[in-house]
Amino acid sequence: MNSTSTHDERIAKLTFAEVYPHYVTKVEKKGRTRDELREVITWLTGFNEKTMQKHIRDNITFQQFFQKATLNPNAHLITGVICGYRVEEIENPLTQQVRYLDKLVDELAKGRKMEKILRTE
Repeated sequence: MNSTSTHDERIAKLTFAEVYPHYVTKVEKKGRTRDELREVITWLTGFNEKTMQKHIRDNITFQQFFQKATLNPNAHLITGVICGYRVEEIENPLTQQVRYLDKLVDELAKGRKMEKILRTE
């Protein structure tokens, strides 16, 4: 993906607190739970519930969020299209990490089995 620096900057400045409620709405509307959403976020970032809530309270940006994260070693297995872009082709590391999270949330909302979402099969 040849994203523009403006697009990458906009993503970097978004806060996790701004986006998290949208993730919750998306998955709950499709019959999934907050616990499943937290499991997916924990798998990708290493953050537990307490840490996630702190990041929400502190209103940290996605840039700060992913700087603090310990990305799952299998994150590179997340492939496919999200927002019109192939995740594996995104060149900006932060934008790619945010899109990894978007892709996992999308898979959860679409009813994919948790083992497949967490790349354990």
